[in-house]
Amino acid sequence: MKDNTDVPECIQRCGVEYAFKRIGGKYKGRILWHLGLKTVLRYGELSRTLPDITTKMLTQTLRELEDDKLIIRKVYHQVPPKVEYSLSDTGLELIPFIDHLHNWGQKQLANELIDKSDQTRNLHSIQNGLRQFSLLKEAFPSLSDQVPPPYCTKN
Repeated sequence: MKDNTDVPECIQRCGVEYAFKRIGGKYKGRILWHLGLKTVLRYGELSRTLPDITTKMLTQTLRELEDDKLIIRKVYHQVPPKVEYSLSDTGLELIPFIDHLHNWGQKQLANELIDKSDQTRNLHSIQNGLRQFSLLKEAFPSLSDQVPPPYCTKN
């Protein structure tokens, strides 16, 4: 974890600040989550599990998690080199919270899908109204100058 000399003491003592410094960022939580699911992963497996992460970023993030004692890096001295990553006891403590975040995220994704479905339904309703208006305009051409199309505002 980085030096806190420039951070006010009240923030340094905040548990939420402390926790998010250790697990915040784009990849840390996801790495911890996958290690919690699989128990032990090698570097290549982690890389395949997170296809949007660069080699440099994965290495840096794993080092930070190791420095924060959230993961354990086990090196096997062999050719080719073999390195395995697993959760430390401290990292294991985070899994129920990450699981809760996972469940919350799934619920929010489902809500977004419902909202998008509602928006699509509303759009179809508007399109149907415009089609009906076009048919009425064709059937009664004299009305087209007098009646504005539905869902339009007058200037």
